[in-house]
Amino acid sequence: MMAGSIDLHMHTTVSDGTDTPAELLRRVRQTGLSLFSVTDHDAIKSAVILSELLKDGDPGFLSGVEFSCKDENGKYHILGYGYDPCASSIREVVQYGHSLRVKKVQKRLDFLKHEFSFTFTEEELSHLMTLDNPGKPHIAGLMVAHGYADSIKTAIRDYIDRLHFSNEYVRPEDAIRGILGAGGIPVLAHPCYGSGDQLILGEEMDARIRHLTAFGLQGLEGFYSGFTEKLRAEILAFAAQYDLYVTAGSDYHGKNKLIALGDNGLGGTETYPEGLRRFLRDVKKIRMPDGVPDEKFN
Repeated sequence: MMAGSIDLHMHTTVSDGTDTPAELLRRVRQTGLSLFSVTDHDAIKSAVILSELLKDGDPGFLSGVEFSCKDENGKYHILGYGYDPCASSIREVVQYGHSLRVKKVQKRLDFLKHEFSFTFTEEELSHLMTLDNPGKPHIAGLMVAHGYADSIKTAIRDYIDRLHFSNEYVRPEDAIRGILGAGGIPVLAHPCYGSGDQLILGEEMDARIRHLTAFGLQGLEGFYSGFTEKLRAEILAFAAQYDLYVTAGSDYHGKNKLIALGDNGLGGTETYPEGLRRFLRDVKKIRMPDGVPDEKFN
């Protein structure tokens, strides 16, 4: 099994991707991935849907999620893998995160109306509020459709992000504990990226990792579509220093981002790095692909 055939970071229409879970599964099959995980923002619905859609001979599938978190030290995206989607601990975090998202959507809509006179139809607003995980990309899409902005990126950067929230976030310790309580493995997504264009390196990354491992963080996303070789090397060094798992993912969003499914930064090497092999060996509730020898993960 080639290392390039794994992708543990992708999104569907359950959060801010453009492929439905069923469409994404078709793309996974076409791409030839051997193992994948869907990590929708603050949502675990795809894990349930995909587990019911998978057939004999399909790629291996690992339940996933990506919680958007913040505390006094900054913003974090916490990935969770191999959890039980029926567990109350993770469902409570999802429900809390969803309630915060709905509140933020309403505040953003009010802000856009009062500051820029941007309005939308009742039908559009009603549909927005019925989404599994409404957020900035969905509002931005409406803005583009009405001609208020020329792209989703512009809508978010020049208008939506002018409104700031202080404390209305899932805290990282709550996300980590919710994942652990459901039998999953919590992992810090793209560790060198903070809020906006913030780049976290060296001592700052070290402090961030130590801060999160105190809550039970168990891994770092060491391979990612947006990493340079230098960034990747630094993250892998920290993973080795703190004996953390390593994961690999593209952050595929369909048409919402120019990232290809399976573009995980591994580069098609013949074997997995040790931290990734250990992750795959230890993760719970993994559905292994047919015909993959166990020694590939040992």
